[in-house]
Amino acid sequence: MKNIFLVVTLFSVFYVNSQAFYGKDDSKFQVGVNLQHNATSINVAYDYGLGENFSVGVVSSYALGVPKILDAKFDDRFDLKARFNANIGSVLNIDENFDFYPGLNFSFKNFGAHAGARYFFSDGFGIFSEVNFPISKYSSDELTDAQKLHNQFTFGIGTVFNLN
Repeated sequence: MKNIFLVVTLFSVFYVNSQAFYGKDDSKFQVGVNLQHNATSINVAYDYGLGENFSVGVVSSYALGVPKILDAKFDDRFDLKARFNANIGSVLNIDENFDFYPGLNFSFKNFGAHAGARYFFSDGFGIFSEVNFPISKYSSDELTDAQKLHNQFTFGIGTVFNLN
């Protein structure tokens, strides 16, 4: 009886084992919060794997908690980005459940870069952390404080779901 229990337990452990990035056709959905100067944003993202270490995706953020003095309109608070990731968790070989993904993004506000990390606790659920920063802003004029929303360094944290 003990041997049967041991075999079932071992197979269960192997079955529950997760992987952070599968490669081609992998899909991830993230929900979290972005922290930045003058606002906290709700952030949602979707990434789709095109190759062993390459994915593309979209990210949308909406700034909440903006001080009234900024007079931020909807277009100041909202941002949408297309992004390209190099998923190099398997290259770094830290842990099978860990993925590190630097990349570039194109948004309504700027051309920028990001770097993030994901860790999966199970096959479908994990956490992420990400930093974003603009490389080139689309407006060369002096930006108002409201226009600086999503046009500055941001730090994000949240949950990630594997959709495979």
